[in-house]
Amino acid sequence: MDMMRIALNEARSAANRGEVPVGAVLLAADGTVLAQAGNQTEADHDASAHAEMLVLREAGKLRRSPRLPDCDLVVTLEPCPMCAAAIAAFRIRRVIFGAYDSKGGGIEHGPRLYQSPGSHHRPEVIGGVREAECAELLRDFFRDRR
Repeated sequence: MDMMRIALNEARSAANRGEVPVGAVLLAADGTVLAQAGNQTEADHDASAHAEMLVLREAGKLRRSPRLPDCDLVVTLEPCPMCAAAIAAFRIRRVIFGAYDSKGGGIEHGPRLYQSPGSHHRPEVIGGVREAECAELLRDFFRDRR
């Protein structure tokens, strides 16, 4: 199953709710979906309610563990520094993202957290998966807001 498709569906649902269209899916080692979510910052009045944070928190509760070293995160946008730090703290095995974020990214842009000598965990990172589709969703959302 195409996990980025699920993340994109979550992002579209977020956009329909007036949220920035970012979606995420967290997978167990066997490919089982542990959690999926879209941004909820507006609905929750919580600046930390990014899709990545929501799925990490949910899976941590489900697994009863603050560490998820056998899990993979699929997200439609390069994680911001806050989410990148949480991904490291949860010890996520692999991060797969769609669109690059030259302004707010924390992995390939900005602070490049996993390249820092102080990074306590460095997940495998795969960027640009279905990049055009993920970027178009964001562009359309912000264009329609203007």
